Amino acid sequence: AVPSKTTMSILECILIDASSGEIKLTGNDMELGIETTVNGEILEHGKIALDAKLFSEITRRVSSQNAVVTIESDDKFTTTISCENSVFNIQGRDGEEFAYLPYIEKDKYICLSQFTLKEVIQQTIFSISPNDSNKMMAGELFEVSLDGHRISIRKVRLKDHYDDTKVIVPGKTLSEISKILGGDNEKEVLIYFSANHILFEFDSTVVVSRLIEGEYFRINQMLSSDYETKVSVNKKEFLNCIERATILIRENDKKPLIINIGDNSMEMKLNSSFGSMNADLMIHKTGKDIMIGFNPKFLIDALRVID
Repeated sequence: AVPSKTTMSILECILIDASSGEIKLTGNDMELGIETTVNGEILEHGKIALDAKLFSEITRRVSSQNAVVTIESDDKFTTTISCENSVFNIQGRDGEEFAYLPYIEKDKYICLSQFTLKEVIQQTIFSISPNDSNKMMAGELFEVSLDGHRISIRKVRLKDHYDDTKVIVPGKTLSEISKILGGDNEKEVLIYFSANHILFEFDSTVVVSRLIEGEYFRINQMLSSDYETKVSVNKKEFLNCIERATILIRENDKKPLIINIGDNSMEMKLNSSFGSMNADLMIHKTGKDIMIGFNPKFLIDALRVID
C-alpha cells in the first residue's frame, strides 16, 4: 500500500505505531491502506514513520528467522535499527504527520473463508484492465469483472443471510489482498462496506480501500443464453493443446487460434511466421458445427484458474 511516486512524501513511509498497547505497521497511498499488528515488546511508547523501501530492505537483510530486532528513535526522529551484529542509523519522520486510515462503521458486512476469497479473486482478476482510461475496467463488481474483451463471473454461496450489496472494488486492492491472504479454509475474512470504502479484516491485518464510484456495466445484457453450439471438453487436454500452440507465438504477435468444431472432434490450428500447429481433441457437442478464432492468451488465462 506504499506508493512508489507521490506528492506527499510522508506516504512513502511505513508508520510504526507503538503509542498504545500493541505494535502496528501501516502503509497508505490514500486509495488503499493496510494496517497489521506484529508481536513484540514495547519498552517506551511512541510512533515513527520510516522510509518504506529502506526499512523493508534493512529488515529483509538483517533478520534471521528467530533474531530479535530493536527499533529506537530520538527526539529528532533519528532511528537506530539493531539486530544481532548489525546496527543501522536512518532518519525517520514524525509519525503524527502520517495519514491515518479512514474510520469505517462496522454495521454492514459479509463473512467468508480466506480460501474462498483468495480463490474468487484469482479466478476473476485476470479480466480487469488496470491501464484502461475507463476506471470501471480497472475494478471488479463484487461478482463480476471484465476488461472489454472478456468477462469473469464467480458465484459464492455464503453461509448466512446478508443484505444485498453492490460495490466496485479496485483490482489493485483485490490483487494485493490475494497476495497476503493465507488461504486457510478454517480462517475467516470479514468484509465491511460503507458509502465510499470497503474494509477487509483477517488474521491481525486490516485493509481499507476506496471504492470506484458509478454504475457498473449491465452484464446481463452482454450475456446471451441462446447459444447455437455447446461443447464439453477435457480441460487439461484443451489447455495443454493451446499452450503447445503458443510456442509459435512471440509477445507482440496477434495470431488467433482457429477452432473448428465438428460432431465428435475439435480441430485446432495456429499459423505464425515460425511455423504451424494442428491438434485434434475428442469432444461432446450439441448444436451446430462452427469455426471460430480466439486470442489463445484469453483461453489460457481462463482455463488455468478452473480446477
